Amino acid sequence: MTRFALTLEFDGTPFFGLQRQSHGPSVQQSIEDALHRIMRERATLHSAGRTDAGVHAIAMRSHVDIAKPFDPFRLMAAINAQVRPDPVAVTQCDIVPDDWHARFSCTARRYLYRIANRRAPLTLQRNRAWHVAQPLDAEAMHRAAQALVGRHDFTTFRSVHCQAADPVKSLDRLDVEQVGDEIHIHAAARSFLHHQVRSMVGCLKLVGAGTWPEARMAEALAAQDRNALGLNAPPHGLYFVEAIYPQS
Repeated sequence: MTRFALTLEFDGTPFFGLQRQSHGPSVQQSIEDALHRIMRERATLHSAGRTDAGVHAIAMRSHVDIAKPFDPFRLMAAINAQVRPDPVAVTQCDIVPDDWHARFSCTARRYLYRIANRRAPLTLQRNRAWHVAQPLDAEAMHRAAQALVGRHDFTTFRSVHCQAADPVKSLDRLDVEQVGDEIHIHAAARSFLHHQVRSMVGCLKLVGAGTWPEARMAEALAAQDRNALGLNAPPHGLYFVEAIYPQS
């Protein structure tokens, strides 16, 4: 068996998430079905993270084990040909050691959340960003976000369906910046709870709109109670940006 590391880019709009689902299409199913058509063998896709329905990826790292000998470039080209018309692309393919694991070898993950902060409706960016017509104060959002950086119990910002054993996580970065008529929220950590990024963004939006004072973010965190959550941001503004691994 040869282990191939794949870097995936995908538009999450038509999918029920990255992981294979029994009730609808997934990125995993698209890649695995393509591999079966190419190899006539079943391979399982393992990925650095999970994504909800509608969430996108710029560079999701995954791996598959394949018995048939294959050149990485040819494998990448073959998968890209076979996944059509699904909006998924393999942008990089490499042979990696057998003990390298897309999920368990990963030491950090980065996400980007995009808010389109303008009155005009979205056309080209529809389903690519959260449209908020009300003006938002990005500087206030950034200041409030810093209360969440560090090691905390993130129960407030955790889905009731989260399967993680421990709600305590270390958030390495939560930065908010104005980029033209968009607001970008950058989040980085070793791992995240289910809906954690979207929940943090939703509450930051309330701060930016003036609905919440900046101090409310720290109060919501300290409550360790999902009922203290103000808002869960929609999935279509969220992007998996990068999976980070130790240097070999």
